[in-house]
Amino acid sequence: MLPRERVAKTLAYEEPDLVPWGEHSIDYNIYEIALGRKTWVHAKFTEQKGLWDGKRDEIVACYKRDIPDLTDALGFDIITVGQNPPAGYHPEPLEQVDHETYRSGKHLYRISATTGQLMPYKIDTEGYEAPTVEQIREQIAHLEANPPKKPEDSCWEVMRHVVRERKGTHWINSCVGGMGFPVTGPTDEIRYLNMALHPELLGPVAELEAKSCMATLEWYAEEGCDSVMPCADLGSSTGLFGNPRILEEHVEHWWKAYIDKAHSLGLKVVKHCCGNIWEALPAMCRAGFDGYEGIQASGTMDMKRLKEEYGGKIVLWGGIWHEHLILGTPEDIEEDARYSIRWGAPGGGFILGSSHSLAVGCKPENLMKMKECRLKYGTYPIEVSGLTSQV
Repeated sequence: MLPRERVAKTLAYEEPDLVPWGEHSIDYNIYEIALGRKTWVHAKFTEQKGLWDGKRDEIVACYKRDIPDLTDALGFDIITVGQNPPAGYHPEPLEQVDHETYRSGKHLYRISATTGQLMPYKIDTEGYEAPTVEQIREQIAHLEANPPKKPEDSCWEVMRHVVRERKGTHWINSCVGGMGFPVTGPTDEIRYLNMALHPELLGPVAELEAKSCMATLEWYAEEGCDSVMPCADLGSSTGLFGNPRILEEHVEHWWKAYIDKAHSLGLKVVKHCCGNIWEALPAMCRAGFDGYEGIQASGTMDMKRLKEEYGGKIVLWGGIWHEHLILGTPEDIEEDARYSIRWGAPGGGFILGSSHSLAVGCKPENLMKMKECRLKYGTYPIEVSGLTSQV
């Protein structure tokens, strides 16, 4: 069975020959482990500096080479690919403050010691005021009168290459922004405070975000994607970022409108969201999401309970603990695979993946064990016993 056929059957809640495998994000170290060479793909600050140094074409060529090669090396069924910088892209470097800190205006950024990514460190919020309802409405009116233009052809170079090379055999997925809690502001702290301090903004902000996201759906259908993945998280490991009534009252109907439009274009919609999101799942299912990816077992999202309560309502994509890939052992990975496949895979509707991503710090032996266990335990009919609890 071809990988794309395997994914299509799984999304239809039918049993394929083998549990599909895919990831929404894969960091550079995974490419280097599997391919045995350096890469620019998702290379964090190294990639950013490469763009500053005028190496856009070299970076894009690397993406075009390494994404298909990694797909073959690990046996993925799903390829996640997005836009790339346009031809001639050569941004001015930020001002370097010290060996790990950079400045842009009044904002400071620092290279993460954990991931190597340039991250916001101190964002200047002096003088910030929350927008008014009228200002948000003006943005909505402007969006409706002036829909965003599709980025130029050179921004689709990597995606078009992957679609041309692999669309016939693999499922093509693309991460897109938005579709979370209706937040606005320059920092996470301010964004979530605004939800509580300015409830009058919830409806207008949700509408603006949804209409902005919906305006781009045609682009991904035109480029040959099979699914899109809105990536705004909904919660932390202890619970949702806000009251679930906010999602039910202000977001759910926009989720449905977005999904209905995507379906009319032939796209499936899979929601990425980490954390403990039990309280959001009813709204996600009512809205019609085809799948839920980023299932965080360490945030109480137990595969057995998920399958019992939501099997047949939403495809479950996850199973291997992100934490175990980085801090655990091959034995931990095998236990994760056995448990998630045993409870998630029967009857279809299950895709194997990390509980977040294949990220910096993942141990080579754990990555290879994940690949091995997918083949060992994921062949249908599923025959895995034991392991009645995990979380």
